[in-house]
Amino acid sequence: MSTIATPQNKPVPGRETEQVRNNAGGYGFTKDLWTRLEDFLILGTTYYVGEDKLTLDNAQAVLDAVAADGVRGVDLAVEVSAARPPRAPKNRPALFVLAAAAACGDTETKQVVKGALAKVARPTDHFASFFGYWKNLAGKPTGNGTAPVIGRAMRTTLSSWFLHGDVDQVAWRVCKARQRKTPAGEAFALRDALRIAHPKADGPARRALFGWVAGNVSDADARAQVPAIDAFLTAQAATHPVDAIDVVRERGVPWEFLAGSVLTDAGVWDALVDTVGMTALMRNLSRMTRLGTLTPMGDATRRAAARLTNADALAKARIHPMDLFLALRVYRAGRAQPNPRAEFQTWSPVPAVVDALEGAYELSFRHIEPSGRRLLIAVDSSGSMTWSGVRSGGVPLGSCHEVANAMAVILNRIEGGNAHVIDVDTSVHASRVTARTNLREVASWSPSGGGTDLSLPFQWARKQRLDVDGVVVFTNNETWAGRPHGRGCAEHGGGGRVAADGGERLYPRLS
Repeated sequence: MSTIATPQNKPVPGRETEQVRNNAGGYGFTKDLWTRLEDFLILGTTYYVGEDKLTLDNAQAVLDAVAADGVRGVDLAVEVSAARPPRAPKNRPALFVLAAAAACGDTETKQVVKGALAKVARPTDHFASFFGYWKNLAGKPTGNGTAPVIGRAMRTTLSSWFLHGDVDQVAWRVCKARQRKTPAGEAFALRDALRIAHPKADGPARRALFGWVAGNVSDADARAQVPAIDAFLTAQAATHPVDAIDVVRERGVPWEFLAGSVLTDAGVWDALVDTVGMTALMRNLSRMTRLGTLTPMGDATRRAAARLTNADALAKARIHPMDLFLALRVYRAGRAQPNPRAEFQTWSPVPAVVDALEGAYELSFRHIEPSGRRLLIAVDSSGSMTWSGVRSGGVPLGSCHEVANAMAVILNRIEGGNAHVIDVDTSVHASRVTARTNLREVASWSPSGGGTDLSLPFQWARKQRLDVDGVVVFTNNETWAGRPHGRGCAEHGGGGRVAADGGERLYPRLS
C-alpha cells in the first residue's frame, strides 16, 4: 500500500477523513468553511453539476458560516462586494450571505448586517435581491408562498438603506428604479419597503423624499426639496427625442430617468453615451448598435470606445474582468435572447466596439501587481472542460476551457517572462497561449479531451527540472485520473516552493 502513488479515484491511506469524493469520481482534499464561503462569494457556483444542487451546497456552507461566526461572514461579504478593483463578477452571492446573516444570525450579527447593507446592496435591484433571499430564509410559509415576518431588527436594517448617504444620493438611486423583482420573481417596491421599515427622516429634504416615494408628497413639493427628483421629473416630461436630448446634456441624467417612448431614438442614445454609468454602457452596446447609434467610424462609437478603455473609470465602476468577458462574448455574437419568451435580438457588431471591449478586459487587470514569482500555469484541457453551461452568479460565460484560457492569457501577460503555460489532461501538452494571444483566438480553441490528472503539472515541472515558485491550475476542480494525488506537489524539487500540505491550497486557484 502506497501513500504516494495512490490512484486519484481512491482516498490517500491515513488521510481519508481529510478527503471527499468529487462529482467526477475522484478524491480531493476538503476546503475549510471560510475558504468555501470565500469561493462562493467570488465564483458564485461551479461548473460540473446542476446549479440547483450547487445552490443547495453553497447555501449550507453560508448557513454554517453564519452559525460559526456570523460577524466574520458579513465582514467577508462586504470585503468581496466592495473591493476595488473588484474581486467578484456578480454581487448576488454577497447579498445572499447578508440575507442569511439577517435571517439566522445572532443579535451581534444582525447589528453588523444593519451597517453593511447599503455597502453591499447599492442599487434597488440589489436591495430587492437581499429582501427576496431574506424572505425565503426567514419568512412564514403560507398557501400563496412565503410571507415576511418583520421584527424590529429587520425594520432597522431596511431603514439603513434609505438613510445611508446624503439625500440626493439616495434619491438618485430611488429614481433610477422604484420597483424591481426579487430572485423568485416577486415584485419589490420601495414604497412597500418604506411602509415596512418606517425610517426616521433626519431633515425636511429626506422627509420629502420618503413622502414622495410613499405617495404622500406631491411632485411639486418634492422637486423643490430634492434636486434628483426635479431632474427625474424633468426627464420624464421630455416625451420628444429633441427634448430628451436637451435634458440628458443639461442635467446628465441616466437612461433610467427617461420616458420609454424616447429610448428607441438613436439620437437620444448618442447623448447618453457620455452620461450613463459604465455598467449601463456595456449592457446597452447591442441596443445602441441595433438602433444605429454605434456605427463604423461614427463619433458615438469613438466616444463609447474611449470610455470603455479608461482604466481608472473601469476600476471606479467596479467592473470585473468577467463582466467584460461576458459583454464581449454577447456583443461579438450579434444575437441575444434576454427574455426566453421573446424572439432573438440581432445586430451587426461594430469592429471598433469589439476591439474596445477586448482592450477593456485587459485593462481591468491593470491594477493587479505581478507576483514577481516564477509561475507554471496549467490549463485543464480534459473532456469535462467542454461543458458550455459555465455560469458565474447565474450568468452564462461560455465553456470552462474558454474561460480558463482567457484567464491564463491575462496572467501570462501580467507576469511577463516569469510565467509559462501548459495544457493538461492525462498528459501534458504545449499550450497555444502567449503574451500576444487575444480573446478572439481563445474562443476558437477546443480542449484535447480525455481525463483529468492535476498532479501532472507538478510531475512535469520536476521532470523538466524547472525552478518554479508556484503552480497555478485553472480547472473545474474535478480531478480523478492518474495515480498520484496532489502529493505530486510534495515531490517537486529543484527549488520549487509550492506548499505540499493543507489540501485546500494544494492546487492554488486565482480569484
